[in-house]
Amino acid sequence: MKVTMLAKDCDKKDCPTIYETDRDTILVQGETPTDHGLTIPAHETLVEIPVELIRKAFGDRIGV
Repeated sequence: MKVTMLAKDCDKKDCPTIYETDRDTILVQGETPTDHGLTIPAHETLVEIPVELIRKAFGDRIGV
């Protein structure tokens, strides 16, 4: 898989980041929240990132 960084929320290595892959998918690096109250299948997870990071990565292409 080829991964390209689209947007980052800081200048460090371990911070919220959005990546694009050559599989036409998006990878998201962020915090794993535990207080959401949702039932998530064992093979999935939730990742929390700042809304501003979405804006930085996708701009006006989405309605956030």
